[in-house]
Amino acid sequence: MSTDSPERSRGERGAFPAFSGIVLAGGAARRLGGIDKPMLEVGGMPMLYRAVAALEGALRIVVVGPRRDGLPGVHWVREDPPGTGPVAALAAGLPFAGTGIVVVLASDLPGIAPGTVSRLLGALSARDDADGAVLVDATGRRQWLLGAWRGTALRASLPAEPEGAALRNTLGRLSIVDVLALPGEADDVDTRDDLDPA
Repeated sequence: MSTDSPERSRGERGAFPAFSGIVLAGGAARRLGGIDKPMLEVGGMPMLYRAVAALEGALRIVVVGPRRDGLPGVHWVREDPPGTGPVAALAAGLPFAGTGIVVVLASDLPGIAPGTVSRLLGALSARDDADGAVLVDATGRRQWLLGAWRGTALRASLPAEPEGAALRNTLGRLSIVDVLALPGEADDVDTRDDLDPA
């Protein structure tokens, strides 16, 4: 597991509790011909940069994936071995995210914004009995890589062997607040066609 970069100096976001962020930026992008999907530009900005910008105010931002230029101050880490899935990536990033609230984002979300993260933090803060708050799309499907989580619950949910584990099975047992996505907010990019509307 490789790491670098000191902790960034960041403030709190409004009245919400302090939080850290993890952006999952690995994967092979097979449906996109193996290109570096997080660095695809939408509206003139790489999607990875959008995810990091959405975490404005985080105490620390951890990016799990190969190091890319243009993001000073983030903490870079890789799952070992690379490419073993989102649960393994989450397990690799969590030790560097602190012990409080952790916002977990994918790096292929063209509609993500700081307001999205604020709504997730607000929903989690409003429910002491909840372990996490996740965005839910118009069909009612939970977007597991668009969520705010209590760090202790997130850590406890991880399997001993996270390689290849499914996020839905890992996080679905937790107490979750559903936050309805705004139009386009939960969209992700899996194919080139997904980029057209963005």
